[in-house]
This record gives sequence, structure tokens and C-alpha cells, in this order.
Amino acid sequence: MTDEPTQTAAGQEVFEGDYRPTTAASGPTQVRIEPLSTEFLIRLADALNTTLDLQTLLKRTADLVRAVIDYRIFAILLLNDRTSDLRMRFQIGHTLEIERMRIKLGHGVVGQVAQQRQAILIPDVAQAENYINANPSVRSELAVPLIVKNRLIGVIDIQSEQPNYFSPEHLRLLQLTASRVGQAIENARLYTRVARQAQTLEVLNEISRELTSILDVDALLERVGQLLRRIIDFQMFSVWLLNESDQVLENRFAVRFGERFYPTETIPIDRGLVGAAMSERRVVHVADVRKDPRYRMVNPEARSEMAVPLVYKGKVIGVLDIEHTRTNYFNEDHERAMSTLAAQIAISIENAQLYQRVAHQEQRLERDLAMAREVQLRLLPPTKPQHKQAEFSARFIPARTIGGDLYDFISYDANRSAIALGDVSGKAAPAALYAALVSGIMRSAANQLLSPSALLATLNDALQERKLDSQYVCMLYGLWNDDNRTLQIANAGAVQPLVCRGGEVETVHAEGFPLGMFPNVTYEEFSLATQPGDSIIFFSDGIVDAQNAEGDMFGDDRLKAIVKKFNQKSASKIADAILAEVSKFQGGKERFDDETVVVLKVL
Repeated sequence: MTDEPTQTAAGQEVFEGDYRPTTAASGPTQVRIEPLSTEFLIRLADALNTTLDLQTLLKRTADLVRAVIDYRIFAILLLNDRTSDLRMRFQIGHTLEIERMRIKLGHGVVGQVAQQRQAILIPDVAQAENYINANPSVRSELAVPLIVKNRLIGVIDIQSEQPNYFSPEHLRLLQLTASRVGQAIENARLYTRVARQAQTLEVLNEISRELTSILDVDALLERVGQLLRRIIDFQMFSVWLLNESDQVLENRFAVRFGERFYPTETIPIDRGLVGAAMSERRVVHVADVRKDPRYRMVNPEARSEMAVPLVYKGKVIGVLDIEHTRTNYFNEDHERAMSTLAAQIAISIENAQLYQRVAHQEQRLERDLAMAREVQLRLLPPTKPQHKQAEFSARFIPARTIGGDLYDFISYDANRSAIALGDVSGKAAPAALYAALVSGIMRSAANQLLSPSALLATLNDALQERKLDSQYVCMLYGLWNDDNRTLQIANAGAVQPLVCRGGEVETVHAEGFPLGMFPNVTYEEFSLATQPGDSIIFFSDGIVDAQNAEGDMFGDDRLKAIVKKFNQKSASKIADAILAEVSKFQGGKERFDDETVVVLKVL
């Protein structure tokens, strides 16, 4: 049984069914179909079932067709669903210019076959009205559609330089080929797509892991460009980040044809394709930028573009933009990959920016603290009192860059000098600022040559006038009289001092409320008569509260033992010995409190 061809006005023979002649009726050769068809189909099935690589499949198809149809010009064109045009995926005998052609449905012989889904045999292309004369040497043509599950996927096209070259038998063979090849091509394309998606997911996973470890924004964006090229072969890439204060997008990284590019202009958030992606909060995918009125030319060579917003916690922080010189270059796979990657990039950019802000703040804070430390050191007394009957020494180690301990030597007259040691509540900058306030008020009050108890009362009243919540200072204040070798002492909540005489160490039991806590406080005053060789030790709680790695405290007993051991030494050596032993006890453990020692040695 045979199906007769339908003759068109242009001399084309359009075949709608299966043609099953036993011998060839025309053409340059005679072909026996029945036995050849069985053998051909067996070989075709073997070739199609042993590969999922699309290019290998297309080449094998071409080789099998050549074995039964001695062609010189051959092509398999596949339909691009997105652009609705046919593109050559495999060809023999065509020029590169023809290979790059895009054929719309209904245009030319191939486009007609695709549109009508019917095979066409043209004995003489000169008689075909819709023939595209890409190759002047061609005289006859044979084209059949590739249809899978009632869906057109492409066309097989054979051309000859001889008129009337192809016969109905050739058409029959090509239709047999197309009916089997179509599904094989779909399987290969599906396999390729799945393999590409798996590779893309693997790359995206690798990118996500790597990007989280980069905390420098510029290095991060450069690495993003490098990694992105592994899944999308772009030609131009740029990252635009939002400048919130000016409401514009600023370029932070750009590459053109593999080289760094430095655009200087900014983009308003409602202008251009990048601005559209920003304002619409969605991917903007343009097949041909020349046809989109929103396009703002940054790269003159660009034809297709895709802009993807970078969204972090519901807020757009920038836009990823990729471009290519070919129209319709980017596809849905590219769009999905970019959308997935953009979410991770947004998080990484925000983390890197946050890290940089914190780093800048830390650098500024370190500079401020260094300056504050310099100011604090300048507030400490530059010299020690000079008396015939006494020697003075002081040591101060802040737990941090700056501390809340303070000490001072204040000269009353030629024979009298005051010693002050204070410990402000808290640590670091707030404590240091409060210590500076206390030091200034104390020096101002000391100009009145007040007794220790009167000075502490005056200082307490002054701090009550400037009261700060949860802020107070403990202070020990002593006034040395060099004429009679006596020390008057008043205590406002500070650690009680030690006195070492004749190898015995005693505690001076002076007590009182810290300054700044309660109003109208009076303080007791003690007068201590000394003898040559006595040592009086003022110290902050950072000395006795110092801890080692096991959590043990240095304590009073260790301090008394050191004072007793070094009592015959000078005031400086006693102070040095105390701090040295405390440091040795702590080992490598970080100090948690300021450490201050003031030593008065009676000569």
C-alpha cells in the first residue's frame, strides 16, 4: 500500500503518510526498500540506543543516512522554543554563515516543513517560491519534520547540487529516520539538561561554601565573577550595589571580555534594566536590548542582558547584571541559576559589608582608645613628692587599653603631700571617663588644703551634684607630714592599706562609703605615726583579686608575704616586686581588673 504525494503549485511534493514502494520509480539510483528498511532500522536502533550525547547522536544519524542516501549537504535543525526559530545543531557541507542562520517558522523550505509538520521533496528549488537561496549551487532538497508526542522539535534537511536527485524512496528512508531520531534527540537533550542542572547545582553548592569564607567585599565580588563563569559563559558582568543615601546604584565590580572594567557613572534606582530589576524586585531578562526602551548603554557590544536583584531580608541591596553580544543568549536555565546564586551572594555581600563596618569601627575605636590612654596617662602625676623622711613610688597596669583606677600625688606645701588611690566602678572607657572627672574635682578641692576626711566629703558632695546611675568611686586618701612622720588617712570604700613594721604586716582598719553613692556622708580619719623603715602600701582590689588559670585568687596572705619579704628594699623595688609576683601568679591568664600599687617608704 502506498500514499500518493500531493503536488503543489511550486512543483513540491508534500508527503503526509507512509510511502512503501518496493522499488524506486525515479532518481539517479534504484533502491530496494523492504529488505533495506529492516536492516536500516536495526542499525538505526542500535546507533540511537547506545548514546545519550546529543552531538554523538546527531553524527551517527548523519552517518546512517549517508549509507542509504548519498548526500553532500546535510543538516539537522532544532527548534528553539523560546525564540521560535530553527538553528543548526549539526551540518555537513554548509558554510559557517549558513550554519549561524536562524530560520523562523514558515520561512523557506525548512521553516515551511516545521510550520506545516509535513515532509517536502523539491525536485528543483528554482521552482520553489519560498526557497531561501543561501547556497546558489543547490538544485534539489528533501526535508522532513522531527515530531515527538505531537510536538515539533526540529527538521532533517538534505540538499543536492543535482536537480531531481531525491526520490520518494529517499523520502521514505528519511521519514523512517526522523520517526526514530526525534525521541532519541529528546532523550539526549533531557539527559544533557539534567546533567547540566546537576553540574550547576554542584557549582552553586561549591560557590555557596566558598563565598561564606570571604569577608572582603572587593575580593568577594571578584570571586563571584570567576565562579559564575563556570555555569554561564557571559561576556560582560557587573555588580551594582545600592547607595541608600543618594538612592542610586553604584558599580562595585565589572568585567568586559575577561578584563576589569571601571564604570564611573551611577544608575538611578528607577532607570535602565538594572534599575528595573531593582524597583520591580524580579529578574529582568531581555533577549535584544536594542528593542527595549529601558536599556541604558554601558557596553555598546551588548545584545542580550539579564539583571537579577540581590535581596537580603526582604530588602534589595543591589543587582547582578550579565550581558552577551548575541541576542537570545540567556535561557531559563541561566535565569534559574542566577536567581539561586543571587540569594547566596546577597547574604555574602551583606556579611562582608557588615564585617568591614565592624572592622572600621574597631579601627576607629582602637585609635580613640589609644588617644584616651594617652590622655589618661597624662592625668597621672608626672613626678613623685620629694621629702627627706619619705620615699614614694606608684605602679599602674590597666586591665584593658584604659582603666578605671586612678592615683595621684598632690603637694600641699613643702612638708605635706597627699596620696590618693581610687577605683571607679566598671571598666574601660566609661570608667576612665569617670576617673578623669573624679581626678579633676579632687585636684580642685585639694587647693583648699583640706584634711583627708573633709576632702572626701567635699568630693562626695560634688559627685552627688553630677550623679550618674550605677557610677561611683572607692578612694583612699592620705596626707603625709614630713615634719613629724605622720600619715592621716581617710577611706571611702577602698581596699584597706597595709603597714609593715619590724617584719610584721598589719592592716589599717579604715572604712567608709564609696563616693557618689549617698549624699551628706562624713568620713572617719585616722592618724598613723610611723618610724624609719616602715612601709605603707596602698593598692586596688585588682591586686588581691587577681586569679590564675585554676581560678585561685592572689589574696591578702600572698601580698603580705611579698611586702614582708621586700620591706628592706626601696619603695620602687617593693612596688615592682608586688606586680611581678601578681603577674607570675596569673601566668598567661588575661587580667580582668586594673592593678594599682602606691608605696610610701619611711626613710
